[in-house]
Amino acid sequence: MTQGDVVIYLRSALWTVMKLAAPLLLVSLALGLLVAIFQAATQIHEQTLTFVPKVVGIAFLLLILGNWMLTNLTDFFNSVIQRVLEL
Repeated sequence: MTQGDVVIYLRSALWTVMKLAAPLLLVSLALGLLVAIFQAATQIHEQTLTFVPKVVGIAFLLLILGNWMLTNLTDFFNSVIQRVLEL
C-alpha cells in the first residue's frame, strides 16, 4: 500500500462522512435558528425548548434518510474491502 492509496482512502472516507452528516447538521442548524428567533421574539429562554425540536427533527430525518445513509455507508465499506483485497 502506497501513500497515494492511503490518501485516496482518507479522501473517500472524509467525503462519505461529510455526505452523511451534512443533512443532519443542516436540519439541526435550521431548527436551532428558528427556535432562537422564537426565543428572542418572546423572551422565553428555556433550555429544553432548543433541545426538543432538534431531537424530533433529527429523528424524523433519520426515518426518511436512514435507508439512503445506510446504503452509502455499506457501499463505501464494500469498496474499501474490495480495494484491500486487491492489494
